[in-house]
Amino acid sequence: MVAGVGSRLPSRCVTNDDLARTLDTSDEWIRARTGIARRYVADAGTDTSDLAAGAAERALASARLSPAGVDTVIVATTTPDRPCPATAPTVAAKLGLGPVAAFDVSAVCSGFLYALATASGLIASGAAEHVVVIGAETFSRILDPADRSTSVIFGDGAGAVVLRAGTPDEPGALGPLLLGSDGTGVDLITVPAGGPGRPDAAGADTGSAGRYFTMQGKKVFWLAVQRMGECAATVLGRAGWRVEDVDWLVSHQANHRITARLADEIGIPPERSVSNIAEVGNTAAASIPLALDHAHARRLFRPGDRLLLTAFGGGLTWGAAALTWPAIDPV
Repeated sequence: MVAGVGSRLPSRCVTNDDLARTLDTSDEWIRARTGIARRYVADAGTDTSDLAAGAAERALASARLSPAGVDTVIVATTTPDRPCPATAPTVAAKLGLGPVAAFDVSAVCSGFLYALATASGLIASGAAEHVVVIGAETFSRILDPADRSTSVIFGDGAGAVVLRAGTPDEPGALGPLLLGSDGTGVDLITVPAGGPGRPDAAGADTGSAGRYFTMQGKKVFWLAVQRMGECAATVLGRAGWRVEDVDWLVSHQANHRITARLADEIGIPPERSVSNIAEVGNTAAASIPLALDHAHARRLFRPGDRLLLTAFGGGLTWGAAALTWPAIDPV
């Protein structure tokens, strides 16, 4: 069950007007197409692990759990500090956790749900007692600054939850989870170069921009709505919830058109769909935990509220989960 929640954003805020100074765009154009007004960008001295550790510290404070009580750290990220090793051991070290289990999960914007499912399984098996699950990104570092289609959308940040064992009737209980993937769509959301198979960012097959993130937006839009809607419906059925039983939809904050269309497809009124994309942009794996913490800070959730979480990302990957909100105070 969820016992604590926290988040961390970089200090530098970049508004749409800031971007319009170097791109052929405007505040009106960006808002109309994405719903985004601002995003946060990490400076050169801030790593993904710094944001992850900051979010984890706040989640631990929210759970009233000392670092000594943590036995596992899972970091969902597309932008690790370095290709090797994983970022999670660095986060554990920054938190002063000692020799705990620590590893990364890579499923792009679905990464937090994949990490949540992994943590739940570890706890259910008895392999872990308290797991810190973090979604953290410095996505700005893999964006082409001249590409209007991506550079206006994404931001940096981190969100985290603390998971512990519990009972199904407790506020904070994590219900059914569903994950999926389709590798035939690998090129729809990708960074083409940089892996062992394509190490040269300026290779003939990728061009000089091969090191940058690319996305086929129109195809992704419809696939995201379809896949998130389907897996959300399945999770509702497994949880025994009707659509009207859901207090809040917390979906990946891709852009406002996707979240609005998804809520409509599921049948959830717009006022019960959590949104913070205007303030932080699309933060990939950090998106859902950031939205949870920001909504919690605004006291939108009450203990026992039924939340439906769902995400879609590169891979292609997707997932959904049912969650009842815990009785925790904002930090």
